Amino acid sequence: MSRILALSLVAAAVALAGCEATQPKIGSDSAKTAATGSAGGAAAQNVNAKLGRCDRPAGTIALVEDSSLDWYRAYLDKYRLGSTAPVLRLLIQQSNCFIVVERGRAMANMQQERALQQSGELRQNSNFGKGQMVSADYSLTPEVLMSARGTSGLGAALGGFGGRLGVLGAVAGGIQTNEAAVMLTLVDNRSGVQVAAAEGSSSNTDFNLGAVLVGSSGFGGAGGYTNTPQGKVVTAAFTDAYNNIINAVKNYSPQSMGDRGMGTGGRLAVEGSSQPNGAPIAQSQAAGATSANVTMSVRDAQLKLNQLGYNVGAADGLLGRGTVAQIRAFQRDRRLTINGQLDQATMNELAK
Repeated sequence: MSRILALSLVAAAVALAGCEATQPKIGSDSAKTAATGSAGGAAAQNVNAKLGRCDRPAGTIALVEDSSLDWYRAYLDKYRLGSTAPVLRLLIQQSNCFIVVERGRAMANMQQERALQQSGELRQNSNFGKGQMVSADYSLTPEVLMSARGTSGLGAALGGFGGRLGVLGAVAGGIQTNEAAVMLTLVDNRSGVQVAAAEGSSSNTDFNLGAVLVGSSGFGGAGGYTNTPQGKVVTAAFTDAYNNIINAVKNYSPQSMGDRGMGTGGRLAVEGSSQPNGAPIAQSQAAGATSANVTMSVRDAQLKLNQLGYNVGAADGLLGRGTVAQIRAFQRDRRLTINGQLDQATMNELAK
């Protein structure tokens, strides 16, 4: 039976070999990736049903693809793939979660048009000038962590049994899995703070017809993996990662330092670290305590604690249990003596 099947497959292959090539097909489903369809403004057509979508954009975004990194060179050299930016730009616009602004290669053309305007080469009323470009609120950086073909699958597990298991073993030996894992990081351009990061992954299975023929009847030459282009696997991985970014944006809650401004000094103290004036922290605090002592009422302290995020409730001017607890929390965060009292060092720190 297996020999009959093999001969039938060979006959079909020979018959197809004598046929003329078909004309190129416009919009071939077999050539599509996970990024399908189109986008124009807020509208999108033929979008992948698994792609997330937002009711309104969170801001403007620019893509940052560092072509000098090792992964990028390997990505292009090994798989002959192009930039990841076009696929991501399509996904972003289709999702309506961000508005894409140009900061890539077309930026040179934008500058060139403005230079032509300034030189007087363009027609009058061409309407190119300063103050027209839209700023990028965020930057999105893609990176391919891993992209490999034939990493796993039944071929690795059962391929060695091809001769003893007949067609089943040959089929098992002719299956390989292609995998890709990617990362996306989203950074706020004004502060430089990373606001979101997400990974994405994808895999597919390739089937080797030749393994079936060799394993079942000894015929070869009709084989070769179906060879799913690795770009399709990588595109699917980026679609997965961008969906994870969408979920992160929809559930976003900003990180907060609570009692102090972000970037003004962390809570992990380092001995000998200095203030901007060069004085050690302990010395600077001591100098401040002796030269600029302040007096503060309990009510004023309660108001300041509430302002800093230490919720003492109503400012009643009483040193009650809740107020004492919040003073202790404030003293602990500011590395003061923890006593729950409104002492001089605590008043000086509250007055800053």
